[in-house]
Amino acid sequence: MKLFEAADLGALHLRNRIVMAPLTRTRAGEQGIPNDLLVEHYAQRAGLGMIITEGTWPVQEGRSYPGQPGIETDEQVAGWRRVTDAVHERGGTIVMQIMHGGRVSHTDISQTPRIVGPSAVAAPGQTHLADGSKADMPVPHELTTAEVREAVQGFAQAARNAIAAGLDGVEVHGANGYLVHEFLSPVSNTRTDEYGGSPENRARFAVEVTTAVAEAIGADRVGIRLSPQHDIQGVLEEDDADVRATYTAVAEGLAPLGLAFVDVLHAEPGSELVQHIRRTAGAPFIANSGFSAMTTRDEAITLLDEGLADAVAVGRAAIANPDLADRWEQDAELNEPRPELFYGASAEGYTDYPTLAEVRERVA
Repeated sequence: MKLFEAADLGALHLRNRIVMAPLTRTRAGEQGIPNDLLVEHYAQRAGLGMIITEGTWPVQEGRSYPGQPGIETDEQVAGWRRVTDAVHERGGTIVMQIMHGGRVSHTDISQTPRIVGPSAVAAPGQTHLADGSKADMPVPHELTTAEVREAVQGFAQAARNAIAAGLDGVEVHGANGYLVHEFLSPVSNTRTDEYGGSPENRARFAVEVTTAVAEAIGADRVGIRLSPQHDIQGVLEEDDADVRATYTAVAEGLAPLGLAFVDVLHAEPGSELVQHIRRTAGAPFIANSGFSAMTTRDEAITLLDEGLADAVAVGRAAIANPDLADRWEQDAELNEPRPELFYGASAEGYTDYPTLAEVRERVA
């Protein structure tokens, strides 16, 4: 079965085709520095073909959540170096998802004078602050054209920092309602300059960010995550024709780069839209169908055997099973995830899921 075969995505070697999806877990403390918990968590999962880290902010202004790690300071780089050393010692491959949260934040979280977005349009709802209270999402500062270009360079510098920290590559977070995704939607992006209006203009920021990152560290170590038709955090994409035009423009802009991969979160990886994006971008393709239900072994096998993907990203099953690749290869029983512990600050629900060997030892 292809799922358990090795693969090369650009310069990235995967021992199998099971990819750990980027998963927000908020365990990096007030300063966003990877600690012992993160070292253990990622090292436990080094048997997966590739780990994509949780969304990591490139600049303080782009921090979305308390406890979210960064890749801006020397201390954060050193913290991530401990993580990558631990993963590499176990033969793993690990890339960093670089995530600028854009308007999905609050100044009490970012500890900066403002939060930013493509337009002065607030995300709906509320966010959780570090003290446990809730606050309305604020109206962001609309980035000037010059500031948009500065944001592009912030991603590029973060990518350089990631490589300095020993990461094998990076993934640009262009999904889930954060800054790059905010530029793609006509609901969150009401600009009238070269970064707004038409689908091609709204796609420009995603393409410029990915191009700058590729130029900084080499395209064969760079991927991007997209989530077309993922109506999340007020980033609505309801017009099918507009969605297709926007993501066609993104894919056409990415195609000349020679990326390591394109990672698409969509409920139907085999849909015409998703496969159109795959063909147009012309890069190895990671499918992630984990919208509302946990990705299953059978689904992952089918996606690869039917040629719908080159690898499969898995979220909840990878949270609950540090040795997921071994379990799936043996078609063995799985631990059940504990969603109430997905976000927190402790080891509980993070590094305390047992391996298959530990489970069977207890039973014996």
